[in-house]
Parts: sequence; structure tokens; C-alpha cells
Amino acid sequence: MFRLWIPLLQLVELFLSTMVHMLYGFYIFSTAVAGDLSQSLAEYFSKSNTNIEVVVKEPTNGKTSVDDLPPIVLVHGIFGFGNGRLGGLSYFAGAEKKDERVLVPDLGSLTSIYDRARELFYYLKGGQVDYGEEHSKAYGHSQFGRIYEQGQYPEWDEDHPIHFVGHSAGAQVVRVLQQMLADKAFKGYENTSENWVLSITSVSGAFNGTTRTYYDGMQPEDGRTMKPVSLLQLCRIGVIIYDWLDIAWLKNYYNFGFDHFNMSRRKMGIRGLVECLLGHSGPFASEDWILPDLTIQGSIKLNYHLRTFPNTYYFSYATKQTKKIMGCTVPSSILSIHPMLFLRVFQMTQWRHPSDATPPYKGYRDEDWQDNDGALNTISMTHPRLPIEHPHRLVEKDSDCLPLQPGIWYYKMVEGDHILFIVNRERAGVKFDLLYDSIFERCRKHVFNKKLPTMPNEIQHSHSS
Repeated sequence: MFRLWIPLLQLVELFLSTMVHMLYGFYIFSTAVAGDLSQSLAEYFSKSNTNIEVVVKEPTNGKTSVDDLPPIVLVHGIFGFGNGRLGGLSYFAGAEKKDERVLVPDLGSLTSIYDRARELFYYLKGGQVDYGEEHSKAYGHSQFGRIYEQGQYPEWDEDHPIHFVGHSAGAQVVRVLQQMLADKAFKGYENTSENWVLSITSVSGAFNGTTRTYYDGMQPEDGRTMKPVSLLQLCRIGVIIYDWLDIAWLKNYYNFGFDHFNMSRRKMGIRGLVECLLGHSGPFASEDWILPDLTIQGSIKLNYHLRTFPNTYYFSYATKQTKKIMGCTVPSSILSIHPMLFLRVFQMTQWRHPSDATPPYKGYRDEDWQDNDGALNTISMTHPRLPIEHPHRLVEKDSDCLPLQPGIWYYKMVEGDHILFIVNRERAGVKFDLLYDSIFERCRKHVFNKKLPTMPNEIQHSHSS
């Protein structure tokens, strides 16, 4: 009888988890639509009362203009979106308005970290996304993707480097992109180098994988394949049907990013849909999507090729929503955790790697992975540590790490769940402003581009502040 209860409880948990995610997704989507309708109506009724004003741009008189500032690029995580998607909704909850030159690219929300890194490069430089001939053949998708007629920062090079800020999987995307630049992996761009990246800041970054992937449906034995009955299987079916229907206005509003797999009904027909649903073709069959990259095994595979470079500044914020009570790890609060994540925080504190499965790495201990924020384990967010630990330093107060040294992962612990600093600014309150203000101040004040002229007294002032 007890054996019958276990699968029944698992089915109940799957049903509840599915409903919670669907309701939250509907809430986000409906909020975006309502915001767009409200803005359109306001613009319509205000047209008659609007006076046309001619603005004359003042000369800069030699002063530094916005165009002289290195861009700060905000890179979203899984299920995320950039400017231009979901209407006027902001993934980073409006943080992009805190600085004069911020870019928020729209990358594939479920595509692999490799594919997203390629897309990010062409978003900035311009041109048609080239996923690489070898990679495209290996994973069964088109070599070329979206065309960017005009790059957002075409002058990008070693003399014009960029600050990157990544949330969740977005942080790992930036690391892979920097390694690609160092490896000169973009055809036609033989002059790239790791020094094109001035700094990388991670907010709840997925550096070393997460045990959440196993709860949602990835097999803990290999970290690549999916369990036959799981939340991810339901997600897979929904995404395939969404892409196959290929409803233009809907995909313009939100796109999972799998256009290069050509899953549209216009290209593959009914037979192609059946093949995808059966798992014989498409991104989920080839494992060229985001979840295999977020398992502990997948992250180790990625990290094996990624370096921390001596001329780049690194900073990360590791979020945690757990605490110890009598030696047990439990959720730190009921009220401060998002309702969608409370059960997940608790589940992740209870994770045990299957005793009959090979541990994901030598020295693995379940207790190291108990602290979490509902989506990622805190141990994964501080700095790259698997399979080799990179140089790092814990920061208690921002002033303690000044002057910043390149080539070191400075990390700070923050009380909060995985979505505290995105989408809904009101939830984080003062914490939101403190975190993003410190990020933008660090990029603009404490991280220097060696090519930009800086007065000696300015350097002294910045280091001592």
C-alpha cells in the first residue's frame, strides 16, 4: 500500500506544480497585455491635448556624451525576455532606467547557453546569427538564424569593451560568450579577445547547476535526459505545440527562441509535429536546450572549458531563502518567499542524490546543496567552483573590496528568492534599488577601461570611496 502512495503523491505534486506555473505565466502575460492596452488608450485620448514641441539638441562642448559610455548589457535568464517582448513589461523590473546606456537583448528563453551566447554576439555586432556549422549539424538545426540589420553596439572591440549583468542562466551565457571571444570562435571576426568584456556581474547566477532540474524532470543519473512523467515533459509538449502553431502576433509577443529548429507547421507539417512530440527530432531530442546545461553534470561540462580572465572584473550576488534550525535547513520565511517558490525552497532543502546513481562529482555532499533560493542552490551562485574552483572572495560590505582587482570573483550573500530582483520591483522594495544602484555605480565608478583617459585625482577618489 505504501508503494502505491508514493507515485500518487508525485502525481499530486506534479499537478499542483503545473497549475502554479500556468497561473503565474498567465498572470505575467495578462499583466503585459493589460499594460499595453492601458498605454494605447491613454495615448489615443491624449492626442488631441498634445502640443508638438521642437527640441533643439544642445552641443556637448567637448563633454562626455552618453555614446562614449560603455554599454551595460542586462542578460535575462530562463523563461526570460528582453525589450520588445511582452509589450512594455520589463524582465529587470525597470532597472534599465537607472543608467543612461543600458541594453536589454531578447535571447531564446529556453535555448541552450551556447546558442544564446551566439545570439548575444550578433545582437551587439549586427549581422545574421551564425550558430556554427559543426554545432548546427551535431544538433540538427539551421546554421543561420535571426538577422540584425543594425547591431546595438557595432563598434564593440577591445578598445570599446562592455559591462555585462546576467540574471540566473544569463550569467553563464556571458561567461560562454567571453570564452568564445577569447577562442576567436566567430567566423569573420579574427580580432576578438576576452578583453572585449570589461566586467561581468551575476545576480543569482547559475554557475554550477541546480538540483531543481532533477525535481522538475531531468534524470539525476546523467543530467541530460528527461523522466517520462514530469513538469519538463509537460513544458516540452506545450513549447512544441506553441512553436508548431506559429501564430505571428503571439510569437512576436513571446518567443521561446527555437526558430532555428524550424518547428513551424509551415515547414514540418503534421508528420514533423508527431516526430517532435515523440522525441525523435527537435531541440528536446538533441538536448540542445537550456535544462541540460543547468544540471550539475551539464554545468561541469560547460565549466570545463570556461576561464576566469585576468583583465576582467567579476562580481556576483548569491541569493538565499533558507536558514538552519536545530541543524536542519528550512525555508527562512513564509511571507517573504514568492508563493510560486515556497514549496520549491522546501523541496530543495530535502534533496538527496539517488544512492544507486554515480555522484555528479568527486566529493559531492547533499548538505552542501541544501541552501537555495527556490530555483538555484546558493553554492552554485557564488562563483565558478566545478570542476575547478576559480579565484574568489566573500564581500561583507561593498567598501571592503575597493579597489576592485580583476580576475577575482567577488561575491555577496543576499537574503531573497530567485525572482526577487526581476519583473515585480515592488516586492524587493529598498533592496531592489540598493542592489541595482550598487551594480551600476560599480560599473561606472570603480571599474575602469584602461583606454579611457582618467585624471589621477579621479582614480584616487574612486579607490578611496
